[in-house]
Amino acid sequence: MELQQLRYVVAVAETSSFTRAAERCLVVQSALSHQIARLERELGARLFDRTSRSVRLTAAGTAFLPAARQCLDAAERAAAEAAAAVGMVRGRLAVGLIPTVAAVDIPAALRDFRRDYPDVRISMRVGASEKLADQVKEGLLDVAFLGLPTSIQPRGVAMRELARDRLVAVVPPDHPLAAEPTVTLKQLASEPFADLPPRTAGRLQSDQAFEAAGLVRDVAFEVSTAELMARLVSERLAVALFASTYAPQLPGVATVEIEDAPDRVEYVVWSAAGRSPAAAAFLALLGLTN
Repeated sequence: MELQQLRYVVAVAETSSFTRAAERCLVVQSALSHQIARLERELGARLFDRTSRSVRLTAAGTAFLPAARQCLDAAERAAAEAAAAVGMVRGRLAVGLIPTVAAVDIPAALRDFRRDYPDVRISMRVGASEKLADQVKEGLLDVAFLGLPTSIQPRGVAMRELARDRLVAVVPPDHPLAAEPTVTLKQLASEPFADLPPRTAGRLQSDQAFEAAGLVRDVAFEVSTAELMARLVSERLAVALFASTYAPQLPGVATVEIEDAPDRVEYVVWSAAGRSPAAAAFLALLGLTN
């Protein structure tokens, strides 16, 4: 079993295509297919069900994939640790973040990191806090920036609190509430809302606040991105709640403080097993060394 074979398996699993996997791995498809077939013979099990229209993991492939990823991560970590021992930072830096992170300017930080550590391969993915935390635990991400209600803390990862913030109401500029200095959750409860999907951390902080106040609101628009939430507000279809430090970035809307607003906590998290050399260097660049 060779590391390159594991890379091919992971690529096919993630792209659901031998052609796209070969393109990602910069090899011809016949070579990739040959190596996967050779690995399947060694394992005595098929890893993929192939048809003319689709490629799917078999039960054996589903069982094999997590360990294959762990092996690749361990090999990459070993090379990075060896380089770090002689003063070099190499390997990867995989960063995750929520769309509304405000405590850190992530693009600027990654720009500075690339300048200082050009041998590190940088990647980034945006998602919901709970999924990003899981991906850190699984080793898919090195560092993630989360936003959570005060009732929840990240579990199974090392963490540091970055900032606390209150939510504000975001309404159309000509909305009657836009002229008010402050509003209450009760005043907002009768409005149609745009919000994130149920059971996500971003949605939970708002749901808990209205529930604690004994109020029921109408979430008429359930969307997956902050940008679309803001667009629905600017088009006068809904109101929404955003962190006060993020809301000023939104065009075409008005922001109003909420007297009984829920709070949000931003965290940075990394693997409980320790920081990779690249993750340690990135956090040090942000002044997060403890």
